[in-house]
Amino acid sequence: MLSSNCFRMLFASRALLHPQWPSLPKAVTCSAHCMSTSFLRKDSWHSSTNLRAPGKDRYVLNFTNHVTSHRSCSTSQVKLNCWNCKKLLDTSPAFFCVSCKVVQPPDDRASYFTIMDCDDTFTLDTQKLQRRYLQLQRSLHPDNFSQKSVKEQEYSESQSALVNKAYKTLLKPLSRGLYMLELQGMRIEDGADPGADSDFLMELMEINEALDEAQSSKEADKIGQDTKGKLADLTEQIDSALRKGELQAAKALLAQMKYYANIEEKVKEKLSEFM
Repeated sequence: MLSSNCFRMLFASRALLHPQWPSLPKAVTCSAHCMSTSFLRKDSWHSSTNLRAPGKDRYVLNFTNHVTSHRSCSTSQVKLNCWNCKKLLDTSPAFFCVSCKVVQPPDDRASYFTIMDCDDTFTLDTQKLQRRYLQLQRSLHPDNFSQKSVKEQEYSESQSALVNKAYKTLLKPLSRGLYMLELQGMRIEDGADPGADSDFLMELMEINEALDEAQSSKEADKIGQDTKGKLADLTEQIDSALRKGELQAAKALLAQMKYYANIEEKVKEKLSEFM
């Protein structure tokens, strides 16, 4: 028969904590299928021919130079043209054509950091992120294109949805860190971490028990403040690991952050019960 401690450990690792992970974006791929971030081999082309990307009225891709990549699609050598006037787009990603002012389809090659004009770091400026989000939504919101062509309405909807997804992903440290790992070809699966330290799992179980037994908002708030402190410490550690390129360490720390983020949400639910 299992001892009480063994039972508690088994319960903690398999049944207690199964927080839902945020959905992760699919691997970024070149819209002309030139390469994928999941490829491990080199891919290269020599071409001066214009190719039309899959899907009707997509970008025209001008491959003017030799393109080589190990894991990600090179954007510096791919020239994009406006779907409407065919003029060369001067920025990437381009939301509007500077010549005819028509909204463009989303650039599937662009990372969320590029779309939101943020530094590719774990400790990005969230205030700048919010300003960028509001700026883009003011110009791309579908309501602005109700009198435009059907194509422009479709592109504004897809652009607006992409901006929303990029903003939500980068806004919170957990989803931001997971996305940064995915850009490096690393994913963390859903469910309990089988490699989690037993002491760590016991600590989490005790925190959850204390939260369930909290009899006042003051007790619940104390647990919430302690959890915020742990999340702040983890944020610094994850940032350091990512800056050093220590992806496995960052992955382990993000797994811990997942659990504490789940407790933080439970604290909010508990506090709402006392209102």
